[in-house]
Amino acid sequence: MSKPLLAVFLAGAAACGDGGSDPSPDAGVALAVAEAPALPPVAKCKPKQLAADPAWFGTNRTDLMAWLATAGCASPGYSPAHKPVALFDWDNTISKNDFGDAFTFYLIAHDKVRQPPNQDWKQTSAYMTDAAAAALTAACGTSVAAGDPLPTSTNTACADEMLSIYVDGVTSGGQAAFAGWNYRWVEPTYAWTAQLAAGYTHAELQQFAADAINPQLGAAQGAVQTVGTKSLNGWLRIYDQIKDLIAVAQSEGYDTWIITASPQDVIQTFSPLVGIAPDHVIGIRSLTDGAGKVTYHFEGCGTVADDTGAMIPYIEGKRCWVNKVVFGDTSASAMLKRLDGERQVFAAGDSDTDIEFLRDASYRLVINRQKKELMCNAYYNEHDRWRVNPMFIAPKSAGSPYSCAASACKNEQGVSGACRDLGSNIIPNQDDTVHP
Repeated sequence: MSKPLLAVFLAGAAACGDGGSDPSPDAGVALAVAEAPALPPVAKCKPKQLAADPAWFGTNRTDLMAWLATAGCASPGYSPAHKPVALFDWDNTISKNDFGDAFTFYLIAHDKVRQPPNQDWKQTSAYMTDAAAAALTAACGTSVAAGDPLPTSTNTACADEMLSIYVDGVTSGGQAAFAGWNYRWVEPTYAWTAQLAAGYTHAELQQFAADAINPQLGAAQGAVQTVGTKSLNGWLRIYDQIKDLIAVAQSEGYDTWIITASPQDVIQTFSPLVGIAPDHVIGIRSLTDGAGKVTYHFEGCGTVADDTGAMIPYIEGKRCWVNKVVFGDTSASAMLKRLDGERQVFAAGDSDTDIEFLRDASYRLVINRQKKELMCNAYYNEHDRWRVNPMFIAPKSAGSPYSCAASACKNEQGVSGACRDLGSNIIPNQDDTVHP
């Protein structure tokens, strides 16, 4: 990050106003957007080339440019009034390491998590188990009044219990922290990040995001931090190669969006770093109370009503949110795959959480983090429309073969089973072949 842009984020975030339940960029983000490259009109169509870079695997660089050109501004029938869509996941696709994690760790390390109403931790998540609520009450106590910040910077037992639940999904005693959710709609630990941030305005959360993430963008690769008694990741990077790919898509006249299971306020604060405006970010969208402070509840999508917390932008939830926000479908049909020719042309992701919005795309880029369901689909390479690339920083070596035909995928209840292609045929087992 350049020093002028860093100053924009740090100085501007404090000046932003609350936007109710609508995620709105603060003044600092607006200034950063002004620095993003403008999309040329179709009459001045001058597609960029991806920079030559040894980190692009095999023919990926040339294939990606050819794919984007198929619907780009020089293609027959291109209309600037109906731009093709390119979608990018954020955490570990655009970035190395997880911005949502960095934000969560910051909240806990800096006494930003508030005591829940009636000291009842089940208020924070509809899926929290009695065991998890009891463990948090035991560790964090009941002396702090409801709505007041908990002293997690000094109460390491409280911090450690939160981190055990967030990172591992279990209490420090090994009991399940969440139960009863649809595994294709929501991940309760991801949702809990946004829920732990309840009680603040959008402006305050954007400032927390800047305070949490800016230092990690400048930290040494491999840096760690201590929160409670746990040693946690302490560094982040933006992948130059994906930033360049976004710029190429924009030069081809694409409407570029971010779809993420991190909180809206976190990712929209940093999306201008890759040339995407905050209003083109789709994240977990927390509802606000009458005072403009975010609550434990989220905006719904499709058949899932507001307040339930049953769906976030996660697996099938990412499809629903893309259909709702990008394509304007606010009906129940947003849950469904759109017709051919009415979906995104290009999509990029790195995790099983991305599988459905990637499968809906015409062309797909996958960053290899060895996530089973995604890699089964990517290596199967249906219709030769998938490309796999190693991570651009600290890529993984070859992993074990994927048991795609038996157990690599999960259903709504979290039961493992065979993965199936777009025609419902079982995907054969796949080897992990794309690595340095």
